[in-house]
Amino acid sequence: MKFNTKAIHGGQHHDPSTGAVMPPVYQTSTYVQTSPGVPLNEYEYSRAANPTRTALENALASIENGTRGLAFSSGLAATDCVLRSLKAGDEVIAMDDLYGGTYRMFTRIYKDSGIVFHFVDMNDLNKFESLINANTKLVWVETPTNPLMKLADIAAIATIAKKHKILFAVDNTFATPYLQKPLDLGADIVMHSATKYLGGHSDVIAGALIVKDKELGDQLHFQQFATGATLGPQDSFLVLRGIKTLHLRVQRHCENGEKVAEFLLNHPKVEKVYYPGLPSHPFHEIAKKQMIGGFGGMVTFTFKSGKKEDAIDFLEKVKVFTLAESLGGVESLANHPALMTHASIPEDKRKEIGISDDLVRLSVGVEDIEDLIEDLKQALA
Repeated sequence: MKFNTKAIHGGQHHDPSTGAVMPPVYQTSTYVQTSPGVPLNEYEYSRAANPTRTALENALASIENGTRGLAFSSGLAATDCVLRSLKAGDEVIAMDDLYGGTYRMFTRIYKDSGIVFHFVDMNDLNKFESLINANTKLVWVETPTNPLMKLADIAAIATIAKKHKILFAVDNTFATPYLQKPLDLGADIVMHSATKYLGGHSDVIAGALIVKDKELGDQLHFQQFATGATLGPQDSFLVLRGIKTLHLRVQRHCENGEKVAEFLLNHPKVEKVYYPGLPSHPFHEIAKKQMIGGFGGMVTFTFKSGKKEDAIDFLEKVKVFTLAESLGGVESLANHPALMTHASIPEDKRKEIGISDDLVRLSVGVEDIEDLIEDLKQALA
């Protein structure tokens, strides 16, 4: 089954009781039992499983070519579930450019639990491998990264992780399974902030994990069940509905993203443009190899002046783009990472990895490209 068909039908079945084409929202907490401890079917309590969430989880597994999907109350809840597999003394090697919430969780929650984190440029494979020791239990990568659009060679990292028998997780939020399939490239776990492209309409907070290995899937499900960060039935329905148009939306996100990147690249006030589809992008060749069908709708840029004031002025002037956090919805959004999504990263660390005060991140939506370009022109004028 090809991806466009999977997005609509993958892992899905008509509702057995009514024949409904879309799974109903099973707004229930508990289920009847025929005898004490003997449920009528596989459902006992909705923290463990809910039919609407099951439908979403089956769809997630299908579009990522996994065998099991798990739906969470947020992307950070999904990340937290993976980290709960670790204990004091364990070590994690992570990409040096991460979503601010992920960095915050690693350094302000789990670091205090005795887990050691190493942040490294994952394109320096020798440096990455030199950090591996007997305590290394997890490799965590975003590709493309938020907000600097760095890429990492998933297949190359997977080869090293497998050699050392280390769990390898990839945050696939920016690329989406339409463009990139980390499990096929050797990763053990795929994570999504399903709030973003999977949901696609800025109306739900959700997260997801997808795996191929049954034992790993069972372990993660137990941790999810035991800690309770599950996705409710209404939100599960909304994400499932979003997945059914994922392929159509991401096609337009890619088309518009490329044109916005090219416009900014040629604008006299713009210094740098970070977009994997540009030949000038330092990781363009990796993007061509592992992002199949397009380069996404995320574009980041800086100003020739290098001034934070110019970035703020631009963000206060946009009209079609909306100044707001988050990304991946049908509407175009503009963001100032240093003051918004990545404010939890210390200033010296932001500067070290390249998140400057004049950096602007755009989530390019699916509007008419002419309107988006005109908005950028007037805001930069």
